[in-house]
Amino acid sequence: MTSVEKLSYLLKKNKGFLKTSDAVSSGISRTVLGDFVRKNGLERVAHGLYMSQDAWEDNLFVIQVRYPESVFSHETALYLLNLANREPSPFSVTLRTGTNSARLSKEGIKVYKVKEALFDQGIIETISPSGHTVRTYNAERTICDLFRSRRNIEIQALQDAVKTYVHLRDKNIPLLMRYAKLFSVEKMVRQYLDVLL
Repeated sequence: MTSVEKLSYLLKKNKGFLKTSDAVSSGISRTVLGDFVRKNGLERVAHGLYMSQDAWEDNLFVIQVRYPESVFSHETALYLLNLANREPSPFSVTLRTGTNSARLSKEGIKVYKVKEALFDQGIIETISPSGHTVRTYNAERTICDLFRSRRNIEIQALQDAVKTYVHLRDKNIPLLMRYAKLFSVEKMVRQYLDVLL
């Protein structure tokens, strides 16, 4: 397979997106990549990320590539997990405490921070509406995040999310309660569940 064929394959495999890191790890030089980008009219959408003209835009994927340390959370996680009907605006991410978030905030992204010990709890990979893999928190962790951040969340969004969650076939109440204890929202979560279950 020639370098151009490899790049064409990567572009197709990633639904019209091409990462510099993928090209380099496939043994393709930056010069060849640059030529391919120019000849095919790819648009640079982020540092090290190009998009073909016929690709569907995927802001979630672009954010994930630009800020790989971030995890989609809160309302954005609800949307990715099909626990909310509409795309949130702005998007929400969680970072480790101490991580610089100035660029994300400047771009209008809502940033939450948690201590290191809680950051990795419940991270999963899911598929964005445009078909790309992104990192988000699972449903149980997301419900606890909403309770923790209830002053910054519409109460209706919280109530709807919990109602939708309790009707899921694959809900995991023991895991939800374990997270609720970890995030110090056990009492509130239990009150909601007592009413809904």
